[in-house]
Amino acid sequence: MSTPSPPAEQSIPSDAEIARNAEKMPIEDVVAPLGLEPTDLEKHGDHVAKLAPETTHELTNRESTDARYVLVTGMTPTPRGEGKTVTNVGLAQAFDRLGKSAVAAVREPSLGPVFGIKGGAAGGGYSQVLPMEDINLHFTGDLHAITSAHNLISATLDNHVHQGNDEGIDVTEVVWPRAIDANDRALRELVVGLGGSTNGKPREGGFVLTAASELMAVLCLADSVADLKERISRIVVAYDVDDEPVTVDDLGVTGAVAVLLKDAFQPNVVGTIEGTPAFVHGGPFANIAHGTNSIVADKVGGALADYVVTEAGFGADLGAEKFFDIVAPAADIQPSAATIVVSVRALKYHGKDMWPVEFDALEGKDVEAVRAGFANLDRHVSVLQKYGVPVVVAVNRFPDDTDAEVDAILEHCRNDLDVRAAESTVYRDGGEGGIDLAEAIDAAIDAHDDEFSPLYEQDAPVEEKIRTVATEVYGADGVTFTADARADLERLERVDLETAPVCLSKTPYSFSDDSSKNGAPEGWELTVRELRPSAGAGFVVALTGDVLTMPGLPSEPAALEMDLEDDGTVTGLF
Repeated sequence: MSTPSPPAEQSIPSDAEIARNAEKMPIEDVVAPLGLEPTDLEKHGDHVAKLAPETTHELTNRESTDARYVLVTGMTPTPRGEGKTVTNVGLAQAFDRLGKSAVAAVREPSLGPVFGIKGGAAGGGYSQVLPMEDINLHFTGDLHAITSAHNLISATLDNHVHQGNDEGIDVTEVVWPRAIDANDRALRELVVGLGGSTNGKPREGGFVLTAASELMAVLCLADSVADLKERISRIVVAYDVDDEPVTVDDLGVTGAVAVLLKDAFQPNVVGTIEGTPAFVHGGPFANIAHGTNSIVADKVGGALADYVVTEAGFGADLGAEKFFDIVAPAADIQPSAATIVVSVRALKYHGKDMWPVEFDALEGKDVEAVRAGFANLDRHVSVLQKYGVPVVVAVNRFPDDTDAEVDAILEHCRNDLDVRAAESTVYRDGGEGGIDLAEAIDAAIDAHDDEFSPLYEQDAPVEEKIRTVATEVYGADGVTFTADARADLERLERVDLETAPVCLSKTPYSFSDDSSKNGAPEGWELTVRELRPSAGAGFVVALTGDVLTMPGLPSEPAALEMDLEDDGTVTGLF
């Protein structure tokens, strides 16, 4: 099925109106071109399904194919976003229109951002995944399952201490918080166990957003049920009085946690507005986690299609770096290309020397303002090229962008950076608006001789890996470790993570650890204030700047614009 897009001069309905009026294909018809049968699916209504466990296992373990993995990433975004998901979906539709077998792979939205500042996260315009409302809300219940599994560990840990504490847990060294899929700053720090001895041992605690839970990372990095259970078992939840780690396996609930995650492990499949298959599975943030959909979704996509268009959160300094250095090695995936989404608005934003940048100051034709932001784009392109993949720039065109502004970007990319670039109008035109981009990516892959390689050696010490990312990706002069971070470095050896990959938690709005520094800042040092071992995920989280694992709501949350009409119609979601 191909949903017609409006002519350029016609106004575009809202995302919700487009989604509501689209003729959705039955999920069996969406996946039929991939060779999947109805028996391969566990349906959740007419338009959503999970792959059956047996099918998931068979496809995930199928011998590697020649599928082309195209990573969609971006320049440093503005707080309003620059359109990575819409580009991801539109690009998969474009390959489909070119007669290629293609799937999109994207993350599941988190209710925290949906009701907070971002709103929905299912693409937009004529390049979105359907049913948009369901995907943005409860969907198939994966995030609820992760939340429940996470809090089962929390409850078991406190019960263990209350019932005698055979593991000798030091209650001042409990490192496993609770989780909730909501932005709620009041839950960042609190005290549990108040009200007397029958309520447990009082101690400090707190909540993280479900997207920041280590269980989310575990789910997205596991490639089998056995791997999932192994990763769950080694999660560090606390330290004992001898400063030795206490794990989920020590608490005896590895099996129970796996049971809660058994359905969530199976990838979700839906259709785009044009009927292209899309796997929507997993949802770790890129600023506080590794920021990509599940390995299972990527591997299943590669087993079924010739092209897998997958996405990494925020800019290339965060999402792409983590995909290349953490996810691809873990999944044994060879990325074929990276396309970096840029916008006229973002380039103007990063060309301003004021802070904060007022969006009103970005309006109106201003080619020189666009050129002033090229330093940010150039650094991102340089970062991606260090991994040995071909880079193609996608100029995501907004309605008010002028030809002169868009042409300035294309000319800079082609003439100054010597990389392919294409205008993308997939929001307005669906897959048709991404054909130039798809063809540019194919041409870049065909002409490319280098091989993909992660930035750092897998057996390098954590400290060296952090310095490599800071200097080679962020453009820092060096790294400063606080006293607490130094102590954390010494502790990593006890949990066998002294040479683990690093997952840097950093602001998404600057190359630096200071969100007020636009463009491509120089002459600064990255400060690492804490290192958290994620033994289950298999990496170390390095906290920098003031990034929080539990966001708060803005002064005017997106929830204020949402409502449910008498006929069941949801309004204001996106």
